[in-house]
Amino acid sequence: MKPQNLQKYCPFPPVELTDRQWPDKQITDSPIWCSVDLRDGNQALAVPMNVTQKLELFELLVKIGFRQIEIGFPSASQTEFDFVRKLVDDGLIPDGVQLQCLVQAREHLIKRTFEALEGVPNAIVHLYNSTSPLQRRITFGGASRQQIKNMAVEGAALIKEMAALTKGTKIDLEYSPESFSDTELEFALDVCHGVMDVWQPTVDKPIILNLPATVEWTTPNIHADQIEWFCRNVQQRNCVHVSLHTHNDRGTGTAATELGLLAGADRVEGTLFGNGERTGNLDIATVALNMNSHGIDTGLDFSDVPAAREIYERCTLMSVPERHPYAGDLVFTAFSGSHQDAIKKGMDCRENEHQLWEVPYLTIDPEDIGRSYEAIIRINSQSGKGGVAYILDREFGFDLPKPMQPQVGGRIYSLADKLGRELSNAEIRQAFLDEFVNRENQLVLLDYEIDHQDVNPGNVRCRAKVKHNGQPMEATGIGNGPINSFVNALESLGLKDFKLSDYRSHAINHGSDADSAAYILLEKEGSAGIWGCGVDPSIELAGVKALVSAWNLLSESV
Repeated sequence: MKPQNLQKYCPFPPVELTDRQWPDKQITDSPIWCSVDLRDGNQALAVPMNVTQKLELFELLVKIGFRQIEIGFPSASQTEFDFVRKLVDDGLIPDGVQLQCLVQAREHLIKRTFEALEGVPNAIVHLYNSTSPLQRRITFGGASRQQIKNMAVEGAALIKEMAALTKGTKIDLEYSPESFSDTELEFALDVCHGVMDVWQPTVDKPIILNLPATVEWTTPNIHADQIEWFCRNVQQRNCVHVSLHTHNDRGTGTAATELGLLAGADRVEGTLFGNGERTGNLDIATVALNMNSHGIDTGLDFSDVPAAREIYERCTLMSVPERHPYAGDLVFTAFSGSHQDAIKKGMDCRENEHQLWEVPYLTIDPEDIGRSYEAIIRINSQSGKGGVAYILDREFGFDLPKPMQPQVGGRIYSLADKLGRELSNAEIRQAFLDEFVNRENQLVLLDYEIDHQDVNPGNVRCRAKVKHNGQPMEATGIGNGPINSFVNALESLGLKDFKLSDYRSHAINHGSDADSAAYILLEKEGSAGIWGCGVDPSIELAGVKALVSAWNLLSESV
């Protein structure tokens, strides 16, 4: 923004709360959750959901564990009205689930809402009217404070009257001084007290006072001050559920909600993945999973985030961004080499799934929310040696020796750099196979067999047929094992100009149960050591093939 344009803006006034308590608090318990996906989320869509889409999303919300669901604005349109009636008429409301309906403080709209709610076992009527100076001046044409308060009080009185006449339905009241975040605190409290005087809440039948940051005007700390001030000053605090309804205009909806809970709030309204007006409502999944990451049971089941995301995207026609917390495609992904190495080491250190989660760069175990380990490490030209090793191990069962990892990583990152893009796991595996496994070029293994007879105890004899530069050759060798005997066979053919410095082998735990992998390091004077890999159902033959691979790679490097 250009400096001359800053003159039209001014700081948001702070709250006079010198003895605030919330900075020293911790979140230890879960709030009451209310999903507003079907109302606030839906009204922000370019193409609002139809009844079928709303029903599918409603069923998802119930499955996740929401017990309060704002299903819409039934007085606003026939579609909204029909959705409520479908839930009632088809018996689709599970026991223990409260349907919440939003309504303005207008008589005909309130009456229409009660028509929609006929037969609902348990409902919340959510009454609201705008209270801020800006709204009073512009939206309501200069309405006075008393006029705004009267509007809320009269709406609450009508709801109370109609609730008494509604048989078979338990009605709770929620009141929102819309635009609470930029309303004078004393006035917002006065209006809420006026509504409470009408409703007469009790401990057993509390009122919900919802304090919307309808627009996020200020920093999360000032929002927390507002909530703490309200919680301190509201009458009959034990008869009130103080509720938060944050938006994300400044990108701090999550922070404002979490600080608001520290400040004393009991309840949170939001949507899945932050759908909603402008930059969106609070993402309840983010806040709930943040709590899960601190060991707090929220009552919400986000153990299959990909499935929830798939339904959400199908019903809303919205997309979850790649960097969205927990649900985005890339949020558990590391491309950086140092990050990949740290993650691999952290995963390797885990002894069992129940120990404390301590893995660098990962705040939670991706598997706990239905995410695959496959996405944790992805390879491009910026990746490090540990990344390739992690993928080859976790996805394909190749446990590369640590000294081998830079050699393999270098080859594969060169390929990524050449292609100018990320490599898929399948491409990484194929590149590894092409470059290092059962490599045959100058030296080709034609046949190999072990003879345990007619040799000294502890030794074996091998008979090997090879092809060197196209020339078939045969030799025997005696040694203290299959690899040593083959080395001696190569020496008899004049093909041993190397030192065997390292040998490792293991069964491959992916793919065929019969496969084994072996890794051999060969060194030659005047050149760096080279690793080769062999794969075969026989662990002995896998070792021989690894030696041939290393021999060819060493020859190519000279």
